[in-house]
Amino acid sequence: MNSELQNNKKASFISLIPFAFFIFSFLAFGIITESFYTIPSPIAVIIGIASAVLLYKGAINDKMETFIKGCGDSKIITMCIIYLLAGAFAVVTKYIGGVDAIVNLGLNYFDLRFLPLGVFLVASFLSTASGTSVGSIVALGPIVMGFHEVTPELLPLLAGALLGGSMLGDNLSMISDTTIAATQSLDCDLKDKFKVNLYIALPAAVVTVIILLFIGFTAPNITAELPVVAVNYWTIIPYLLVIVLAILGLNVFVTLFIGILFSGLIGFSFGSLNWITYCTEIYNGFLSMIDIFLLSLLTGGLAAMVEKQGGIAFLVSKIKKLIKTPKSAQVGIGVITSCINSAIANNTVSIVVAGPIVKDISDEYQIDNRKSATIMDIFSCIIQGLLPYGAQVLLLLSYEGTQLSYGQLFISSFYLYILLIFTLIAIYFKPVDRYLSKMR
Repeated sequence: MNSELQNNKKASFISLIPFAFFIFSFLAFGIITESFYTIPSPIAVIIGIASAVLLYKGAINDKMETFIKGCGDSKIITMCIIYLLAGAFAVVTKYIGGVDAIVNLGLNYFDLRFLPLGVFLVASFLSTASGTSVGSIVALGPIVMGFHEVTPELLPLLAGALLGGSMLGDNLSMISDTTIAATQSLDCDLKDKFKVNLYIALPAAVVTVIILLFIGFTAPNITAELPVVAVNYWTIIPYLLVIVLAILGLNVFVTLFIGILFSGLIGFSFGSLNWITYCTEIYNGFLSMIDIFLLSLLTGGLAAMVEKQGGIAFLVSKIKKLIKTPKSAQVGIGVITSCINSAIANNTVSIVVAGPIVKDISDEYQIDNRKSATIMDIFSCIIQGLLPYGAQVLLLLSYEGTQLSYGQLFISSFYLYILLIFTLIAIYFKPVDRYLSKMR
């Protein structure tokens, strides 16, 4: 957003009301319908935009010009195009059997005692490769939760492992909408954010693996066996290709385009795709991102209007009164993102909304943008994974006959708590700062 507009306007609480309308209308719809995903989130943004047009002073043409400029901000448009390409890659690769291959590959090599560990690893890889925690839970959920009849005592651990692994991948993935939103908001490269994020998330994942290994070794033997399913390893290669190219620093647009092309070639080779289905699935991938595409576009316009009226300046000024040091600023970034995420139960939306505020705080206290983007993304994923009304938790609790309670899932989600601990260590003891100084 244009920071000059913010500096030229007097800070105003009134100008924040449209943001409040957006958040509380989303929250109200969720409470009334008992589902935070019944009403499309772009509709809640429209309510906020309409209130801004009615509340703010000035000519309607000037208001709409500010709104359109916000929608057309280069960061917003970049974010939206990446969403479309990421959606196309995910859908095409799933269509050729990539998701099934990953699921079967993981489950073929774990006995039931170590099944929670296997679920955590498979969910982590699948979510990192596909960029979606919800998609990973949808793909793995029926299989994992289906073991409740064979191993009812392991059900909470299986659910917690699935949730933790899915959120790990969502947080790390370079094609995840949370990562895209965080890096575009903080103006940093995807590969750099990935390296910083991995520096925090990898130790947390290792500790989680050790805990699940210990649980497996100490668990009693389970005699039931899992069926072995054939795996087409070729369909996993596009995921690996995209991850490697992104880590090497290839432009994200080129990376995703190559991934889509390579998935198509594999599909053509094995007969699962023809030109018509290939083009159709690419378009279906675009459509799968329409909600987040519109949400980011409209929120960008709303944020520009709020910023011009001094709303962002007011919010930042109030937050800064509670912030005394760079360390407290980083904690503040996490708290801001967490509060917004708790209100609207959507980690991507929370990052889009918090982005301009976090950028101001990051610049003011000279926090590396790569670290700020990482903190924002991590906190949004932790809170999203623990919300009882979040999509991920609701999906896991929705399977019939499992008798899984939210309390059991909450206690068993080891990775999320361990990730929080390592994030606080990164903030207060600065191991990431030393790592970042070597990256420059």
